[in-house]
Amino acid sequence: MTTNKTEQKSIPVSKENTEGISPKVISELNKEVNNMLSYAIYNGIIINTQINNLIQNSSVDDLINAHNLLSKNIAPATPKSIDFTKKLRSSENGKSIFNKLPLVRNLILLAVVFLFLFIVTGLSPNVNNHSLNEGIMNNNGISLLLNLAFLSSISGLGVLFFLLKKVSDSIKNTTLVAEESISYIAQIILGIIAGLIMSEIISFYSNDPKNIDLFSKSILALIGGFSSDAIFSVLQGIIDRIKSIFTSPIIK
Repeated sequence: MTTNKTEQKSIPVSKENTEGISPKVISELNKEVNNMLSYAIYNGIIINTQINNLIQNSSVDDLINAHNLLSKNIAPATPKSIDFTKKLRSSENGKSIFNKLPLVRNLILLAVVFLFLFIVTGLSPNVNNHSLNEGIMNNNGISLLLNLAFLSSISGLGVLFFLLKKVSDSIKNTTLVAEESISYIAQIILGIIAGLIMSEIISFYSNDPKNIDLFSKSILALIGGFSSDAIFSVLQGIIDRIKSIFTSPIIK
């Protein structure tokens, strides 16, 4: 009878201690707290002394409060970015920075490819002020292909210029995560599209086509690639305004 009573008491106690949170989540929470604390100490970040008392207590509430305080202390870094950086440093010792960070290596290789394409197409006699002035509506054949490749290479250099600076800042601030490699591919494609939109479509509707030359179209392509997010936001705002005209309720 005594053994049955003790068994019945032990079950609710374990449930009350975890408060519905699985031991795996608590272990992960404890790991992230230790990683953030180690990162803050290593980088000389000021830590709230209240965290010491919270970590020493066994309460889950105190551990969550310590996690919240540390997250504010280490911002803009996050527990996810700290864990990703820690894995890069520990699991790949002795390797070069290009092998540790394939994202940086791929961006640099793409920049070299776009630079080579820019030089090759720029040397072609088919790429000049006259052929660029003709645009996609009046140009054709190899000349059109080379001109579009020339503008696409400039757009690619613009977006890679932006991404390489962003990646270097992410590495410096320990905000780099693994998922960024996927988003950067989409940003490169969007940057090339935005550069072509800026250089071909927007310049096509300018008032004075004679002012469209090699310099201005190149600048538009570069700006389009560098600020693809801004161009997307502008186009999205225009679409939202048009939609609001047709979806707004009729005022009686």
